[in-house]
Amino acid sequence: MKRFLKWLGIAIATIATIIGIAAAYVALAPYPTYEIPQVNVTVASTEARVAHGRRLAMSLCVACHADPETKLLTGKHIVDLPQEFGTAYSRNITQHKTAGIGSWTDADLYILLRTGIHPKTGSFVPPWMPRFNLMADEDLYSIIAWLRSADPMLAASAKPNTEGQPSFLAKFLARVAFKPMPLPTTPVVRPDSSFPVQLGKYLANGAYGCFACHSANFATMNNEHPELSEGFYGGGNPMPDANLKIVPTANITPDKSTGIGSWTEDEFVRCMVQGIRPNGRVIRYPMVPHPHVTESEHKAIYAYLMSIPAITNAVTAAQEYPEITSKDAGKRLYHALGCVRCHGISGLGVANLRRADAKYPSDSVLADVIRHPRAYNTESYMPVYASVMSEADARAVAAYVRTLCK
Repeated sequence: MKRFLKWLGIAIATIATIIGIAAAYVALAPYPTYEIPQVNVTVASTEARVAHGRRLAMSLCVACHADPETKLLTGKHIVDLPQEFGTAYSRNITQHKTAGIGSWTDADLYILLRTGIHPKTGSFVPPWMPRFNLMADEDLYSIIAWLRSADPMLAASAKPNTEGQPSFLAKFLARVAFKPMPLPTTPVVRPDSSFPVQLGKYLANGAYGCFACHSANFATMNNEHPELSEGFYGGGNPMPDANLKIVPTANITPDKSTGIGSWTEDEFVRCMVQGIRPNGRVIRYPMVPHPHVTESEHKAIYAYLMSIPAITNAVTAAQEYPEITSKDAGKRLYHALGCVRCHGISGLGVANLRRADAKYPSDSVLADVIRHPRAYNTESYMPVYASVMSEADARAVAAYVRTLCK
């Protein structure tokens, strides 16, 4: 018996040592590398492709890569990355030859966007970078054509990339759960608009990847077969806002009590374009309006969502901020209407408010910007507050914003 216990102890110690060595390797090693796929892709740039690619990129690329300091796609700190994944910075994707992607070929861009493998090093791109393995060929070619275009956001900038510090969990998942996506073996065709449910399925799952956020958890999503994701469109995925307060994603299945089954098509489109729900409440960041998606596309997505199985899931409310008891009405509204979730407590969140003082010195203009943001910036991701915020309230918020600027 003693001999058995002795050998059992040795076996346990050996296993523990092996696990420790493996854990140390994962913690110290970079992301894994893979063989770089060989593809022959050359994209002809046309005006139509560039315009379509820009529209797609405004929903898929720009929000993460746009640097508020340079006004270019030179990358930035991803402040709303879940803390358990470490720290991350998006990359410079301007046309600079060394700091950006100016020296990349069309095939290089295709490989990265399809698989998640860096086309120069073979390194696995961090798992929070989307993979467009289900995107239609023409849509992907359009994004590549846009990345090659003369769009001012892509003007060459030598701003160096900042390397992130991924956590042990991020590196572990990159080795056991998140893998490069396979290249398509047959052409991927965008469904015809005369079949709205099929088109909506493609848009929601293949192009815009709505399922990734609105299913149960990023760790259990299925990029190859979205329908197999846990809690498919049932929401509850814990996502952080700019201050790392958790905002679980919404249930957008056709369940009438906990999902969007009672929403009309017009109400859905208004929510997606203006950021205002049917009950008059503003959507909460990290969800933002998607004004660059066309109305017909929004309607197709709605048709598809109404066709999927309903899931009864009363999503937990977002983590609240300490009650604002200040007499400052603007501060109370800044929190109550969700401005704090995107712009941060200090005004230096995902979008920097501290330039507002110089950019809009007139109080009336700044208040109007808050209520009608796209009248001043057609690319704005802000909700359109005009229907839920009076002019007096907007002036109060503007006054509070000026205190943040100082």
